[in-house]
Amino acid sequence: MAQDARSDFTNGTVTENIIRMTLPLTIALLVNVLYSVVDRIYIGHIPEIGAAALSGIGIASPIISGINAFERLCAGGAPLCSIARGRGDLRVAETYMGNAYTLMLAVGAVLMLGCEIFADELLQLVAAGASEQVLGFAKEYLQIYLVGTVFVLTGTGMNSFITSQGFARTGMLTVLLGALVNIVLDPIFIFLLDMGVKGAAVATVIAQFCSSLWVFLFLRGKKAILKLRPATMKLVPQVVGRSLALGVTGFTMSFTNSLVSMVYNRSLIAFGGYVYVTAMTIINSIREFIFTPVSGISGGAQPVLGFNYGAARYDRVRDGIKSVTWLLFAVSTPVWVLLMLFPESFIRVFNDDPELIAVGSRAIRLFYMVYFAQTFQSVGQCVFTGLGMTKYAIFFSILRKVVIVIPAALILPNLFSLGVDGIFLSEPVSEILGSVSCFCTMVAVVVPRLKRLEAEAWNKK
Repeated sequence: MAQDARSDFTNGTVTENIIRMTLPLTIALLVNVLYSVVDRIYIGHIPEIGAAALSGIGIASPIISGINAFERLCAGGAPLCSIARGRGDLRVAETYMGNAYTLMLAVGAVLMLGCEIFADELLQLVAAGASEQVLGFAKEYLQIYLVGTVFVLTGTGMNSFITSQGFARTGMLTVLLGALVNIVLDPIFIFLLDMGVKGAAVATVIAQFCSSLWVFLFLRGKKAILKLRPATMKLVPQVVGRSLALGVTGFTMSFTNSLVSMVYNRSLIAFGGYVYVTAMTIINSIREFIFTPVSGISGGAQPVLGFNYGAARYDRVRDGIKSVTWLLFAVSTPVWVLLMLFPESFIRVFNDDPELIAVGSRAIRLFYMVYFAQTFQSVGQCVFTGLGMTKYAIFFSILRKVVIVIPAALILPNLFSLGVDGIFLSEPVSEILGSVSCFCTMVAVVVPRLKRLEAEAWNKK
């Protein structure tokens, strides 16, 4: 199998390669966010029940985030696939991809059945104290969403293997297809067929199926460099072990987000009520959208970093780290300014209730107080993951969310009569402590390693 020239990231400047991978990936991610955000926008504007229904979606979100985290676990072989391609081991790269697909099918089926059976218990766990009305909306959405669990894992997870081959535009089309289907079907099912929250879930499942089918057909088609073959789908313990070991990083990041959302919901219900849960639902929706360029740059940079690392082009890896850093700051800082200046505008996209606008605007300013600082965490995690340095990426994921955010969200509301403000302030506390420590560790560990490897390679010449 010949290497596609556009997929050889040792050609051209590193910044050009990252941007080339980033732009279509970012567009794809932005469109992908519309899966959930458009649902919430339509649901928030359902007459009379919009705010309560939106709160119900917020309660179901920790469970959905927890499920989606398994996609990142199963897709952990994508960076290893890039490294193998960089070394010219294309058969090994295909094995990583095939094993990932089998894992996604199996894990998706188990999650769907398990969560359907224990839906009531899961909802009580993540939102103890919520009203029956709000819990009812959450259950309506969740039980239908779960039907598409396998489609979520295979559609999104296998798309990372398309991107790692250099087909960023195809990866963009994968998500674009699903999002367009969702956008078209949402108003039909929610309003025209008067299905409400259930309609939003049905539209999402159909859209996820379309994306999953598209990915499967591409990876079985002629254009793919690495193809999804039955022979590579037989699980190989060593391949599975290495893939899951690296996938634990993304899984930990996503699953800890689920835990944080659960803590937020329970604390907000206790200290404020469902209007604050609705505000947090909107804040999380905004975060999904504004964090997309950050994820796009990180996702676009990882295969470039991994390929050059595998090809022993350590000078280009260092250049890639510099490029990722300034690109992430360039997209994060303007967003932070807009959030601080115009929080009301962001709330109105989802709901026009005066109380929600007042509560939500204050919450946004507190929650995103130092949003620009998350760049440090993003750079560190991007580099650690792209170079296969699993233990560091996992550690800092746990540090920020589990060690800092969760305790802060539980402790701060009880200090100085902060109440709900303390819950929202836990985010900026974690941004400062967790993100800066992640970045500094990356610089202290990765840069010397690259210099050492470069020196060893030079001495062998």
